[in-house]
Amino acid sequence: MEKTVKLSAIRVASQLDLKGIKAFFDSKTVADSSYELFYQAGLDSYQYYFNYGVVVFSGHTEEEIKFAVEKIQNYLKNPEPWLRDDHDIRVQSGAALQFEFDQLIVDHVDDKIIRIAMFNLAQSIALDHYHAISENLLMEVRSFTNGLETNGKLSINRKNMLKFIGKALNTQNDIADNIYIFDAPEQVWENENLDSLNKGLMKHFDLRVRVSEIEYTLRIIDDNLKVFLQISNQRESNVLEWIIIILILVELLNILIPKLF
Repeated sequence: MEKTVKLSAIRVASQLDLKGIKAFFDSKTVADSSYELFYQAGLDSYQYYFNYGVVVFSGHTEEEIKFAVEKIQNYLKNPEPWLRDDHDIRVQSGAALQFEFDQLIVDHVDDKIIRIAMFNLAQSIALDHYHAISENLLMEVRSFTNGLETNGKLSINRKNMLKFIGKALNTQNDIADNIYIFDAPEQVWENENLDSLNKGLMKHFDLRVRVSEIEYTLRIIDDNLKVFLQISNQRESNVLEWIIIILILVELLNILIPKLF
C-alpha cells in the first residue's frame, strides 16, 4: 500500500518556551528534552517543537498548522515572519531507502522514522535562517569596506561597530547552541536502519556543507571586523594625541602670556 506523509517545518520565532508549551498541553510527550518536545497529535499526525523557534508538523492540514501555531502564541519569544520548508515521506512496500529532491521514499513508516525526518527538516530550516543572517552581515561588512576603498575612511563609529560585532558573535553562539548535526539523535544510536536514514537525510539536506559555508562566511566577517577595530583604535589614538598636544599648548600659553604682558 502506498501513501504519502507531508512534513512542514516552520520557523516562527527566535525561541520557543518549551516548559510553557509542555505545561499548556494536556497530552503526554512521546519524547522530550531541554531543546525538543515531540507529540503524537493523532493516529498519523505528529508535532515537533524545538527551542530554537522551529515547529515541524506531520500529517496536518494547513488549517490545523495555523491553529496549532496560534495556540502557542504566548510561548513564542520574539515572533518572526514564517520561514517554511515542506518535505514528503512516500511509503512504498518493498522499496529501498531513497532520497529524492522533495521526498523521502521508505518501505514502511513509524513514529521513529517520522521523528528522524522531522528532526533533520528542522535543522535545515534553521540553517536557512542562519544563512540569511550571515549573508546580511557580510553585505554590511562589504558596504564598510567599499567606503574604506572609496573614501579612505571607515563609515561606522566605535559604538555601532561593537554592536555589529555582538550581532555576529550571537549568530555564532546560536549556531553552536542549536545545530546538532555533529551529534546523532539519541534514537539512532542502537538502530542501524535509523542511523542510515539519519545520515542519508543529513547528506540530502547538505547540513554539514551548509554549516561549513556559514562558518566560513562568519570567519570572513570576523577577519574584517578585527581590521575595523584596529583602524578604530588607531583613530582614537590619534584623537588622544591631538588632545594631549592641545593641552600642552594651552599650558605653555598660560605660562608665557603673563610673562609677555
